[in-house]
Amino acid sequence: MIGCFHFLSAQTLSVKGTVTDENKMPLPGVSVSVKNTTRGVSTDFDGNYQIEVQQGEVLIFSSLGFVTQERVVKLSGSGKLLNINILLKEDTQQLDEVVIVGFGSQRKENLTGSVASVNAKVLEARPVNSAVQALQGAVSGMNFNVGKGGGELNNNLSFDIRGAGTIGSGSTAKPLILIDGMEGDLNALNPQDIESISILKDAASASIYGSRAPFGVVLVTTKSGKEGKVIINYSNNFRFSNPTNIPKMMDSENFAYYWNDADLNSGSEPTFSPDIIEKIKLYKAGKLSYATDWNDKDKDWNKGAKSWANVDWFKEAYREWAPATEHNFSVRGGTEKINYYVSAGALNQEGLFRYNTDSFDRYTFNTKLSAQILPYLRLNYNGRFTRTGYERSSFLIGFEGLFFHNIGRKWPTLPKYDPNGHYLYGNDLANFENGRAKDRNDLMVQQLAFVFTPIKDWVTNVELNYSLQNEQSHIPWLPIYKYDKEGRPVAAALIEDYFNKPGASRIYENTKTTDFYNINAYTSYQKQLGEHFLKAMVGFQSELQKTRFISASREDVYNTNILAIDATSSENDNVGGNYQHWATAGFFGRLNYDYKGKYLLEANLRYDGTSRFLKDQRWNTFTSASVGWNIAKESFWKNLGKFGESVSEFKLKASYGELGNQNTDNWYPFYSKMKLKPSDGSWFINGQKPNVAYAPDLISTLLTWEKVASWNAGIDISAFRNRLALSFEIFKRTTYNMVGPAPQLPPTLGIKPPQINNTDMESRGFDAQISWRDRIGDDFSYGITFNLTDSRQKITKYPNEIGSLSAPHYAGKYIGEIWGYTTQGIAKTDQEMADWVKGHNQNRLGSDWRAGDIMYEDLDGNGEISNGANTLNDHGDLKIIGNSTPRYNYGLMLDLKYKNIDFSLFLQGTAKRDYYINTPHFRGANGANAFYKAQAHAFPEHLDYFRPEGTTNPLGANIDAYYPRPSFTRGSKNFHTQTRWLQDASYLRVKNIQMGYTFPQDVMSTIGVDKLRIFISVENAFTFTKLAKMFDPEALEARLGGTGKVYPLSRVFSTGISVTF
Repeated sequence: MIGCFHFLSAQTLSVKGTVTDENKMPLPGVSVSVKNTTRGVSTDFDGNYQIEVQQGEVLIFSSLGFVTQERVVKLSGSGKLLNINILLKEDTQQLDEVVIVGFGSQRKENLTGSVASVNAKVLEARPVNSAVQALQGAVSGMNFNVGKGGGELNNNLSFDIRGAGTIGSGSTAKPLILIDGMEGDLNALNPQDIESISILKDAASASIYGSRAPFGVVLVTTKSGKEGKVIINYSNNFRFSNPTNIPKMMDSENFAYYWNDADLNSGSEPTFSPDIIEKIKLYKAGKLSYATDWNDKDKDWNKGAKSWANVDWFKEAYREWAPATEHNFSVRGGTEKINYYVSAGALNQEGLFRYNTDSFDRYTFNTKLSAQILPYLRLNYNGRFTRTGYERSSFLIGFEGLFFHNIGRKWPTLPKYDPNGHYLYGNDLANFENGRAKDRNDLMVQQLAFVFTPIKDWVTNVELNYSLQNEQSHIPWLPIYKYDKEGRPVAAALIEDYFNKPGASRIYENTKTTDFYNINAYTSYQKQLGEHFLKAMVGFQSELQKTRFISASREDVYNTNILAIDATSSENDNVGGNYQHWATAGFFGRLNYDYKGKYLLEANLRYDGTSRFLKDQRWNTFTSASVGWNIAKESFWKNLGKFGESVSEFKLKASYGELGNQNTDNWYPFYSKMKLKPSDGSWFINGQKPNVAYAPDLISTLLTWEKVASWNAGIDISAFRNRLALSFEIFKRTTYNMVGPAPQLPPTLGIKPPQINNTDMESRGFDAQISWRDRIGDDFSYGITFNLTDSRQKITKYPNEIGSLSAPHYAGKYIGEIWGYTTQGIAKTDQEMADWVKGHNQNRLGSDWRAGDIMYEDLDGNGEISNGANTLNDHGDLKIIGNSTPRYNYGLMLDLKYKNIDFSLFLQGTAKRDYYINTPHFRGANGANAFYKAQAHAFPEHLDYFRPEGTTNPLGANIDAYYPRPSFTRGSKNFHTQTRWLQDASYLRVKNIQMGYTFPQDVMSTIGVDKLRIFISVENAFTFTKLAKMFDPEALEARLGGTGKVYPLSRVFSTGISVTF
């Protein structure tokens, strides 16, 4: 008997069956697995499966979008198992995804506008400083830019939606960012506190917000309390950053050879003598322990051409690793009547500077409460506080562009220290010790909302929002010293031969306070009338912002232990300040209709007013509408066979809308401003020059709204039970009435004429995203998402009648166009160049053409290389050789999970971008005059320069060089914008790689832990690009000195834990 029992329990059985949905339609691809084993199969296209199991085992039936079922395998009475048929029910929580939209929410399948959404998992997964960093590459239609700040700790990524929106003077095309319904700074928000983000990309979706949102809206919803048990979460991460890309300087010996060649090509004597070159060799070999000596004539240490150090100043300025730590803590819970969410976070980060290291700190505290006060009244409260602190060397304040410019033009022969061990004056290291600048930014947000529901389906919201931001800066510039032969300090200027007197010192402080008030009041009513659904909303919104700024400074700090303005002795106070304010008001309405979820309609109306224009130009009406048709819900769809059964959503949608733009940096352009200058008269009264008031510039009383009209059309597809999701949209956005150049008026007017609305631009492009999510068996799941976006901006109207290429724009121009010459190559001999210039006169581009110089193509066939009249009709040998606008921005996200192990990979990049770099960082020792010698750079890449056969240069000949012969005075002729130097700035960056492990729940529950996960992560892991090695493809925006002179971006290695109780 016992043996029979064992036989039956171990008996292998063949189980087969069919899996269908609630409509009795077969489900392909359903995972059928044996619980607690690795055995499993999937249903075929007809929903059929067959699997070998043993008596008593449990089968698990699972598919994305459906509720998982389990079935115990039991023998039938006859001892044989025929089949197990399964009916899977849709998981409505997954299918009815709700997306936050303006002043409300909608089911994703009913959206007719262009809306993208990102959930908390995307934001929580990556250890980044801000949510903006996590969004890069994760959403189609968004374009990101690090700007001139590069990787500075306090630099925030900027972004636009669907490309540049305006070129209007003073206008900004920034999207409106709303955090829980109130304008805010996404960079100041702890990513761990975010529940979801919605991006409203078209006018139909954004028009409910009026003139603040012509270029899109980012809606951020922070985490709230939930009914149920108290949930406590703690997470941390420990990071180590190093530069993704910094140039490497030439070693001193090669530098001397390179520099001397540039001198000779300039008609000058070589900079480095044979004696110095010999000392350079000895110092490199370790046979000299000092790199400079005292110059009795100049009363200073020898530098530059008379010193022989071997220093890589980039390596000296930046350290290899910079640490950071982050801790986050939250508690959430609640009952049916009241719920809460409380969180706190701390981020402490050090920067890459080796000397007087920069640092950034952020502390956040967030409280959210929701209480049912009365059966028809709910009260919501949200309070946030964020404090950020940023510290760095005072030397960088005001001179920050100069430092990044200087570092590349420091000679490697310049020593770090003099023979006495003091910083050698002139190498900027001592400058870093001249004080520590401190910025502090406090942001307090208070939000109170009342939700009235007097009857079913009628909801009224009243939101009262207030924020107070206080920004403070304290900057001490302390005296700088150089040291003489005996090691005695001598007062010196902060920057040699620049800006200030020796021994100068100063204290500067400023405070900026911004109060922001916002009221939103709106009411909505919805009704289901049979198969018709209607929802209507009307509301009012008002905003008021007041900003006050005050600054003060005084020179001559007499006690460096008391860094306050009162601890200065100068009688010259420098005090300034201003006060600004603006306000908006708007009335809005929205109507939604759908019939059976098949035919969808939305219409919006906004009546907007702004204080930024004159009364008769102040108010305007803006409208939008969108429609959708979900063909998959038509009755004929089911007759399409397998295709109709697999595709559950096939929605066509289109929208059109118009909005105004009141976002400008000139708050009140219609007011005349008189320039007042003290003691500026050209005559004397009682022996003193009088104060002078100058006539104001003319203003335009017709200055009015910049308007934006856009249309959008697209398709949304969901198939294979939502495992496959596809969306594709095309768009056109026209910005017209932009403020352009002032009209040309006779000079007898005597003052500057006013700018007027006279410029139009259009943007065209597309967004696309495709994703697939599935599971294989019971233990393995995966997902992959790819998004792609592209847009081009074209000027359609601009006051440039002659089509001058020297003007900023012309009608018909695509933003980012690069006009240049076509390069034939570099002449290898003097004879080749002589033969070339006979038929290609290049004298308008330069003179003294020889071997090692550029040969330019004659495109117009007139025998002379020139830009003609530099107009569209006569541009000589110029042509459009490229475009610097990033094209085809993409992102690819892959996530895998096997049992308790998870892995994710995130790729991001730009598939097409041209970039022309004409700065010392790229050109090296190639300039137009003697002054350029002080600006020139020397990197190893520059050693690939032309050297003729028979050269005496120890580097040897190089007639197939990339760079032309260097010259400080005649080199610019080889660097007219041209095809040879055009860079391919496209790139692919492995933005993030992460692996995590979640400990088994049955083990963790024994110690009171619900979930424990550990992870390792790498941010900006690898970059693939054809761009010149000295540059980072994400940090190309120019600052003082040109492209490349920027704080480097960072590669970040992280590890951390997340634990939930």
